Amino acid sequence: MLFLHEVHQVAGRREEEFEAAYRDDWMPTLAKGDDARLLYFLHHAHGTGRAYNVVTLTAIRDGTTWEQLMLRLHDGDLQPWARDVDKLRHSVAAKVLVPVPWSPLNELDLAAVPTSGHHPLTLFMEDTAWPYEGGLDAYLEAARTNYAPSLAEGGRTGRSLLELQAVFRPAWGAGRWREVVLWQKVTQVKGITPLVTTEVPPEYRAPGTWMHDALEVRDDWESKLLRTTAWSPLF
Repeated sequence: MLFLHEVHQVAGRREEEFEAAYRDDWMPTLAKGDDARLLYFLHHAHGTGRAYNVVTLTAIRDGTTWEQLMLRLHDGDLQPWARDVDKLRHSVAAKVLVPVPWSPLNELDLAAVPTSGHHPLTLFMEDTAWPYEGGLDAYLEAARTNYAPSLAEGGRTGRSLLELQAVFRPAWGAGRWREVVLWQKVTQVKGITPLVTTEVPPEYRAPGTWMHDALEVRDDWESKLLRTTAWSPLF
């Protein structure tokens, strides 16, 4: 299973048109088959980064399906759609991701992904980390044995703000080699305010915590707060 992650820098005056192109054309087009689905359509939450940024995540069954979609977008029946959508944005940055073996989201029943509906808006925190040179495996093992269990335990006790839903890395040749994407749903939205207005308490930075121990495997990472649309297939 492949996951196409795209960051679109949308033209401010064309934001609604861009959203409609994905909602009314791209999503139903993929739904005509069972090999690919739009999973998420998210806006970069206001006040947390660059304006008019949109993140889309599309699931693709395998490399053959990816090639077929590429040919359709480059020179086939989807080429007019691709051309028109590109007029609505300034740029797009894409990478093909694969889930690590222990990712909560790994295989996916694409036929079961919704292609219509309306739901409350939800927040996601996308953490992207760049481990030390030669340290990708060490980072992934630390995330598996330290970070993921700490979130799971926090979820059971009600202390965690996040639910880890997927752990990705770029496919070979399709992104940076030493990169890990943590895809996390915000489960306690009110907890975000203290997170950004206060210092991290010492007990969360002590040895044995992820904030402390992760510095052994990386010190370069970024977080984005992303907000789903009301029609995003997954939320």
